Amino acid sequence: MKNWKSRLLIACLALISGIAQAVSVKDLANIGGVRQNQLLGYGLVVGLDGSGDQTTQTPFTVQSVESMLRGMGVNLPTGTTLQLKNVAAVMVTSSLPAFAQPGQTVDITVSSMGNAKSLRGGTLLMTPLKGADGQVYAMAQGNVLVSGAGAAVGGAKAQVNHLDVGLIPNGATVERAVLNSLGQDNVISLELKQADFATASLLVNAINQRFGTDTAAALDSRVIQVRTPLGSNQRVAFIGALEALNVTPAPGVAKVVMNARTGSVVMSQAVMLDPCAVSHGNLSVVIKSNPEVSQPAPLSKGKTVVTQAPDIEIKSEPGQVMMLKGGAQLADVVKALNAMGTTPQDLLAILQAMKSAGALHADLEII
Repeated sequence: MKNWKSRLLIACLALISGIAQAVSVKDLANIGGVRQNQLLGYGLVVGLDGSGDQTTQTPFTVQSVESMLRGMGVNLPTGTTLQLKNVAAVMVTSSLPAFAQPGQTVDITVSSMGNAKSLRGGTLLMTPLKGADGQVYAMAQGNVLVSGAGAAVGGAKAQVNHLDVGLIPNGATVERAVLNSLGQDNVISLELKQADFATASLLVNAINQRFGTDTAAALDSRVIQVRTPLGSNQRVAFIGALEALNVTPAPGVAKVVMNARTGSVVMSQAVMLDPCAVSHGNLSVVIKSNPEVSQPAPLSKGKTVVTQAPDIEIKSEPGQVMMLKGGAQLADVVKALNAMGTTPQDLLAILQAMKSAGALHADLEII
């Protein structure tokens, strides 16, 4: 038991009430077509303090520099070998927001793709950013910001952050807008973030009750078709009111998520357990029903009620016993097991055994 206590990792148990709360439509669904678009580009960071790519191991950096110089009218003599220490080849990534227009700026991330030691103090040269269709949608350039902190203890230096990735706030300028067909034919689509037939039906009823009959119709468990007013101004106002509409979603499926490395357990709602017995190593978990009879008073015309009050018994070989009464909930079992020093691996094995035995009525996901 002492070894258990030395390795004890208390699980982080998050319980969300099974009673669903009203949330806005924007938290339940996305509007079809309103999305970000990923951009990608290849460029060079110059001005590094000797921390750039080692050209003997990254020939593409030298080729990129030579190509750039030729484009600027500089022809290197035949047989010239560049020794570059202040240049690094990088990949530039960004996301183009929905409805972005030419002239707007977006943040970019600059990541080394060679063996540069650091991008700190470097400047990204003009880099075209392309979308999945191969078209250029933005141009990036600017000073790379590599944040972080260093520490020196007893003559030894340590760097806390990763120096091969940097940011350039507002480092790219949008050059091309993405065509968007929002509201085409005066119809938009709401796409539920979690497909659910009951929630889709509730959302359709709430929209029709708020904006009129036949405004919304569910196509399946995820997509809801909504009719919008004529005119862009009226359509924008309608979508704003639609996103602010509060709807109470249907209760979701009970789910238990466990991190096998940290032992943290998260439950979507209160998960009940059926009677079962699990033996794992020197641990045993027994859940049994304990009938309780409620007898009405004489001549009260009441009915006798029999309820099941489950008992939970957890034992370990050293003799420690923990009894839990008043409800067979998985939360109680997890708390008791952690209080006895159960390791994350033991907890995982017990939960899997309960699921396999059919006593755990919830989806078990291991991350």
